[in-house]
Amino acid sequence: MSPGSRDLQLTSQAAGVWRSTYPSSVRADEPDDMEEGTRLLDSYETGDYKLESIEEGSMRRIQVTVTGMTCAACSNSVEAALKNINGVLRASVALLQNRADVVFDPTLVKDEDIKNAIEDAGFEAEILPEPSNVGTKPRGVLVGQFTIGGMTCAACVNSVEGILRDLPGVSRAVVALATSLGEVEYDPTVISKDDIVNAIEDAGFEASLVQSSEQDKIILGVAGVFNELDVQLIEGILSSLKGVRQFRFDRSSGELEVLFDPEVVSSRSLVDGIEGGSKGKFKLHVMNPYARMTTKDEETSIMFQLFTSSLFLSIPVFLIRVVCPHIPLLDAFLLWRCGPFLMGDWLKWALVSVVQFVIGKRFYVAAGRALRNGSTNMDVLVALGTSASYFYSVGALLYGAITGFWSPTYFETSSMLITFVLLGKYLECLAKGKTSDAIKKLVELAPATALLVVKDNGGNIIGEREVDALLIQPGDILKVLPGAKLPADGVVVWGSSYVNESMVTGESVPVSKEVDSPVIGGTINLHGALHIKATKIGSEAVLSQIISLVETAQMSKAPIQKFADFNMKLKVGINILGAWGDSGREVGELLLEKLVASIFVPTVVTLSLITLLGWYAGGAAGAYPEQWLPENGNYFVFALMFSISVVVIACPCALGLATPTAVMVATGVGASNGVLIKGGDALERAQKVQYVIFDKTGTLTQGKAKVTTVKVFSEMDRGEFLTLVASAEASSEHPLAKAIVEYARHFHFFDENSLTEDAQYSSKGSPNFAWLLDVAEFSAVPGRGIQCFIDGKQVLVGNRKLLTESGVSISAHVEQFVVDLEESARTGILAAYDGNVIGVLGVADPLKREAAVVVEGLQKMGVRPVMVTGDNWRTAQAVAREVGIRDVRAEVMPAGKAEVVRSFQKDGSIVAMVGDGINDSPALAAADVGMAIGAGTDIAIEAADYVLMRNNLEDVITAIDLSRKTFSRIRWNYVFAMAYNVVAIPIAAGVLYPSLGIKLPPWAAGACMALSSVSVVCSSLLLRRYKKPRLTTILEITVE
Repeated sequence: MSPGSRDLQLTSQAAGVWRSTYPSSVRADEPDDMEEGTRLLDSYETGDYKLESIEEGSMRRIQVTVTGMTCAACSNSVEAALKNINGVLRASVALLQNRADVVFDPTLVKDEDIKNAIEDAGFEAEILPEPSNVGTKPRGVLVGQFTIGGMTCAACVNSVEGILRDLPGVSRAVVALATSLGEVEYDPTVISKDDIVNAIEDAGFEASLVQSSEQDKIILGVAGVFNELDVQLIEGILSSLKGVRQFRFDRSSGELEVLFDPEVVSSRSLVDGIEGGSKGKFKLHVMNPYARMTTKDEETSIMFQLFTSSLFLSIPVFLIRVVCPHIPLLDAFLLWRCGPFLMGDWLKWALVSVVQFVIGKRFYVAAGRALRNGSTNMDVLVALGTSASYFYSVGALLYGAITGFWSPTYFETSSMLITFVLLGKYLECLAKGKTSDAIKKLVELAPATALLVVKDNGGNIIGEREVDALLIQPGDILKVLPGAKLPADGVVVWGSSYVNESMVTGESVPVSKEVDSPVIGGTINLHGALHIKATKIGSEAVLSQIISLVETAQMSKAPIQKFADFNMKLKVGINILGAWGDSGREVGELLLEKLVASIFVPTVVTLSLITLLGWYAGGAAGAYPEQWLPENGNYFVFALMFSISVVVIACPCALGLATPTAVMVATGVGASNGVLIKGGDALERAQKVQYVIFDKTGTLTQGKAKVTTVKVFSEMDRGEFLTLVASAEASSEHPLAKAIVEYARHFHFFDENSLTEDAQYSSKGSPNFAWLLDVAEFSAVPGRGIQCFIDGKQVLVGNRKLLTESGVSISAHVEQFVVDLEESARTGILAAYDGNVIGVLGVADPLKREAAVVVEGLQKMGVRPVMVTGDNWRTAQAVAREVGIRDVRAEVMPAGKAEVVRSFQKDGSIVAMVGDGINDSPALAAADVGMAIGAGTDIAIEAADYVLMRNNLEDVITAIDLSRKTFSRIRWNYVFAMAYNVVAIPIAAGVLYPSLGIKLPPWAAGACMALSSVSVVCSSLLLRRYKKPRLTTILEITVE
């Protein structure tokens, strides 16, 4: 049998290395050492020793012991031999463990073929036996987020995405330049997170896993580990804990990664077990994946160090060239000949060499990486331009030493160019860091700790203890002091207070909370102490889902971003291919996206060569006077400076940053205003919306039924009538029934004039319902009402259909009264007793106070509002008249609402649907833009593109307005980025020099290039000043 959870003990042998130990009765022959870097995401289900048979399609995995390997070259040789076998999907070799892990197609490759291939490479091989798969369960697809360092432009993004998508087992990969994040959907039975990281690093980028969708893994920070004995103590504690499947402790970072069975042990029990087993020696805290992910200070710090170092070395070079010749003493020192060169030349050569090859090493590395992957980027241009200047200067020195003819050198061009580029990169890092402020602020909302109320077996409170907020479990009772943040989503079980929810919902007015009131984690308790019962934790919590939505939106690419990858002329090619349908358009976009990555830089280099040849040939032919040449210069040097300026001034990065930075800022601004946007594509569609379809109940109306009219058509008095109807409705859960019961209760126990809207929905502290009559044979009739017996006589409460189908006739004056109710936007409920109509109740769902002005505001914005409802036509038309909507669709079932949406889309119109996200989900999914409103406590609405946290229709206008302003900003970004390249390159090439004498030296061209990216990012950051539109402004109302 295969080992179960209780048979499996796991130990950590060294930092970063996984190890598994089995009882001898299970695996007496299992070697002690495990594969280096064993894959966390799939190992535990197969006993960690990686010998399972994969039945993923036709793929299979085996492990092979390889002996004779002595170095990395040997392991690479084995990998190459395995990968060359036709049918091998993936092969990885662990040198230290002398093992190879091979995934292959058994229909093409046999085990012996793998063994023979290794032996043919000069090593010995032995295929390890496979364990039984009994008791293992198939693993689903995981979604992992990876930080990716070293990307500079859209070409880098395309390169990384292409590499990831080509990996076996990867079904989806999206990379965002602005956040330096990649999101990969992969099958852990085929590929591991380490394989993904290695693939990214093999392409020349830096990568690390941030988090995955795996639910039974926890990363803990451990304090108190100082030596190997402490590591062994952790090993012993974890080995003795039930439910622990695997762990790894990294001594360098102090992080403990534990894989556990959540059905056997909880995360809090795990932490308590480790701390208790060490008798307080170790202190553990949960590492917040979002907090780890949003740390960009290291990248900014590195860039600042590089810039300051380059500046420190470049200033002396600049002074030697410009200032020192005017100071006699320094000039004499610099003109002192030392060997074949002047002292000034030696100093410039030495200083610039450090800048060029030490500080500027990153440009050569990035350029080499891009060229190795068959693409080009800005680093290629920088490396080319600085190298041309540097090596020309070196060549001029050597030529002068040999021939005695000394040409001017341009060392300062190389150093100043690198300095300005690094300055631009540093400023860009700062600006890009600010675009992710929204996520940082959301992460900071969550408190670090919580007060857990400890109870005995009898439910009595015996104390309190402080726990890590990330270790809260559903059902925990938590104490929240005044002024403290609520640590989790839940419901109030004791106390009352006011809670500031503005940071989550955007609603500025504090919300009253009493017993049974729902609360949201991260909000602030203002006054009284509360005890809350945690209901949603982790990824299910509102705050986590908001962060996830914002994150996902920032990862996504708006369709307009395609402009970053190809210019307007190439767009015509897409339209031509689009004539063959959507598939043709997709193929066109893919081809052109790949094409432009290989066109931009080669085009710039070609223009640079044309500039060089043009100016050189023109000078040789006497097309311009020699007075234009620099002192001691020649035509080649004169032409070369123009050529270098062309190379370094071109900037593809500005195009690549135009959209993602704006989308990042917009999603963050939206979140701070209670409007959550699920992606750049939704953001783009919203600015084109032509129709907004509103659901009636709960969207245009408050969703709270209220009895407004009572009319008795019998000899009963009002009190008797209400008692009879309330008794019949008391057993129903329908909202209308609850409204009737509450109205009757207040009628009996309070003065009728004291009825308030709030009173009708709050029964806390109210008298009991002993005044209700006994009911027999109660039954609810769907779509009709209820029926029961009181005192042996039948009672019917419902609509016309219920009464007519039960044989009760409705007189003309009763029918007219019901019609009048419906025409005044109220629902008429008829009551019959013993076969006779005894009365009618009018129930209204009041309109939201902002409904009418929002509808008018949309019309002013050029958007046509539509109302769709399942209510009857009279009520629907009455509500529509009240809010100013002319287009109404009534008596529509939930599935029919989607058809209504599609009917508006037939002519190509962009349609938005606003609903409560429950019965409106088909229509939300069918709409071009789905907006789920009032979803503050149920944010996981997959069908919607926008989630409006507040139950306020004004946010519909905010969503559309924010979208329009964002894309206006994006268009300006593109205009600037494209105009910059179109204008800057000719100026750098010297087009204006003959007529106006305007000439851009290379260092100035580099400064322009660096600042172009910064200016685009800063342009996007202007969206942070976005203010929600005022309805008075939209409606052109003058407020005196």
